[in-house]
Amino acid sequence: MRRVMTVGGSDCSGGAGVQADIKTFSALGVLGTSVLTAVTAQNSHGVQAKREVPVELVEAQFEAILSEKSDKGFAATVDYAKTGMLSSSAVVEAVARGLKGKTKSKRSKIPFVLDPVLRAGSAGSAGSAGSAGLGGSGGGGVLLEDEALETLVSVLLPICEVVTPNVPEACVLSGLEIKNKEDAKEAALEIHKMGAPAVILKGGHLEQETAAGRATDIIYGEEFGFEEMSLSLLKTGKRRVVHGAGCSFSAALAAELAKGRGLRDAARSAKRFVHSAISVGVRVGSFVVLDQTCGLRRDADRYFVLQNVKEAVRRLKNTPNFKNFIPEVGTNIGMAVAGAESESEVAAVDGRLTPTKRDGIRGGVGAGVGAGGVGEGGVEFGVSGHVARLILAGLKHDEEKRSAINIKYSAEIVEACKDLGMRVFTFERAKEPTAAEGKTMNWAVREASREASREASREASREASREAGEEEFSPDVIYDLGAVGKEPMVRIFGRTAVEVAEKVKRLVEKFYQKF
Repeated sequence: MRRVMTVGGSDCSGGAGVQADIKTFSALGVLGTSVLTAVTAQNSHGVQAKREVPVELVEAQFEAILSEKSDKGFAATVDYAKTGMLSSSAVVEAVARGLKGKTKSKRSKIPFVLDPVLRAGSAGSAGSAGSAGLGGSGGGGVLLEDEALETLVSVLLPICEVVTPNVPEACVLSGLEIKNKEDAKEAALEIHKMGAPAVILKGGHLEQETAAGRATDIIYGEEFGFEEMSLSLLKTGKRRVVHGAGCSFSAALAAELAKGRGLRDAARSAKRFVHSAISVGVRVGSFVVLDQTCGLRRDADRYFVLQNVKEAVRRLKNTPNFKNFIPEVGTNIGMAVAGAESESEVAAVDGRLTPTKRDGIRGGVGAGVGAGGVGEGGVEFGVSGHVARLILAGLKHDEEKRSAINIKYSAEIVEACKDLGMRVFTFERAKEPTAAEGKTMNWAVREASREASREASREASREASREAGEEEFSPDVIYDLGAVGKEPMVRIFGRTAVEVAEKVKRLVEKFYQKF
């Protein structure tokens, strides 16, 4: 496993600084080590206090890390490093000595990413690598003394592999005003002339780009010149500041460079990583704190979803008389990973569930089973169109309901659903607007959800209605009576595929009890 070192300040809020770096390293599969240069007391209201770590302790941390031996007796290497908050000239010089290998252990120079943290508390734009707290520059407290800036430029800038300023930091370093991409390129070139081999200017403060809904970073290197990296600008809400994006970007960049990736590939990977972490960020006070582990959880969730759908299929096949609830087009059941945005993130049965001539159900490719059979069927991601679109449409109104199934329609089935206390709503295909053609499920679920919310408001008292208005009201069941070439259908939603299968089981039992 590659070893990557972060050199910077501690953020007690956990959103930026060394804390953000270590989380990023772990998420990207590298072993993180740290050299603390300062301790801060900060939250979304600002930096309340900070204390610099004594130079001798900074040097001792370098020595402890660089003198370590591997299990084979060889010196354990540090493959890459990144720097963050360095508050004084003395600390900058101590860090430079450590990165040059001028310690008691006399190690070789460590390649590193220089993240020039100048101030705390900026409102870096979501979707870019700009940040707040220890990762940004703006209206907060000063984290780098003026005289230390000169030392950083003269001592660290020439020996780094790449420097990653945001727009305010690039303005300070270059002495230029930056209003647009051309200004940013000029500033990047000026910083390169000051000694940095490569520059990644994070464009979260480029108003021309953010106004167009983009977060655009500028990369400059002698070998390839200028390149741009753009991703959509994420909306985080009014008066909310993305916290720790700059730290996480430089840490992700260092991790990818440690793995041997080229600068441009590493930068794009780091930007996507930060963009994803912001998209599921946690709101803490006025901060949006990045969730660096979202990718790991999503991978784990994919396994859970697959197993859950397979178990749901087994339960459906073991439900007496379920075959009589399968429509002519067949039944499918699916479940999405948390935060799913595309059909490829929805697992379902490949080929749908259909009744056999005997008392059994066939499901998936080559998975026919007889009476009482529990074959899993071919459950995979991205194999369903209809049920996947249905689930994705539902997620827009209730992110908890990640699963759905389609079964055949009858007035008696709908009545049984209501008897079980399910929230049942319908839509009329004849009222579908022309603009919605090809997106029927989006339109249908939206209409049913609106009606569900209206009904909830009618049923609630004024005070309860205000409280209820803070949450989404989504249907448990949506049905329609079909149209020319469209079979009538009942669709049942739930949090998991197993929950949906259990709803269907209770529905079948209720139906045969009543009818």
